[in-house]
Amino acid sequence: MKMKWFKTLAFTTLALAVMATAIPVASAASKLSGKIVINGSSALLPLTLQAAKEFKKANPKVKISASAAGSITGPQSVRKGIADIGAVDWDASTDVPGFKKFEGQVAHKVAVIPFAAVVNKNVGVDNLTTKQLQDIFSGKVKNWKDVGGSDAAIVVVNRAFGSGTRVNFQIKALNGTDFMSKGDNYKEVKSSGDMKTAVETTPNAIGYIDLVYVTSKMKALKINDVAPTEANVINGKYKVWGYGYYMTKGQPTGAVKAFIQYVQSKEFQNGSLKKLKFIPISAMK
Repeated sequence: MKMKWFKTLAFTTLALAVMATAIPVASAASKLSGKIVINGSSALLPLTLQAAKEFKKANPKVKISASAAGSITGPQSVRKGIADIGAVDWDASTDVPGFKKFEGQVAHKVAVIPFAAVVNKNVGVDNLTTKQLQDIFSGKVKNWKDVGGSDAAIVVVNRAFGSGTRVNFQIKALNGTDFMSKGDNYKEVKSSGDMKTAVETTPNAIGYIDLVYVTSKMKALKINDVAPTEANVINGKYKVWGYGYYMTKGQPTGAVKAFIQYVQSKEFQNGSLKKLKFIPISAMK
């Protein structure tokens, strides 16, 4: 009887010990509180909104607000103290063409973003070379017939200066060639959402956008016969992609740190992030 009682006591003690080690983790997570303000990249906005939804479900005392007005506004908002996280499509802690680094800010990789040249669904072109893209976006080629399409004036839709999508597309799809900046068949938009709407609703339009925004009302073009797919980004065949970053003023703490860690976690990277057509950062060697 004593032996049976001892075994029962030992089992109960072990179970309580296991519970004791597990409870603080759950409690710590549920006790997180505060407010996180995120601003910047519209390319990263769908990812940010989904991550915020999932994070708030597990941490109901944390409030998260997210907005997007272009990548450059992310680190600018962090510098001004009006945002805790600046979402940006380049590492804003270093110099890049057109933009100086933001001193004192730390870059946290959160996603791989594939970008694509996109056209209105009425455009009868499926593939363009780098040279053809350069000629179109610089304004040298003005008619689709000159690149294998029908006889129709090309409408170029561009992102405004300060867009991370613009920075990536100009460097990686156009090899640094300058964009045209005016003309009867030229439009300029402020966000990825605006680009999506413009290309969808403007016959003969061409623009560029990250894959999460591509719809059935537009067509993502092959570049040099290579399609903008996850597989082609990972195997190195498709070059028009970049890392997405969350910028913080110094190393993050508290709820901000926990949120960034959640976005970087295997759970989110291999789950919702992939469903949104982003690529996990671990996929790139």
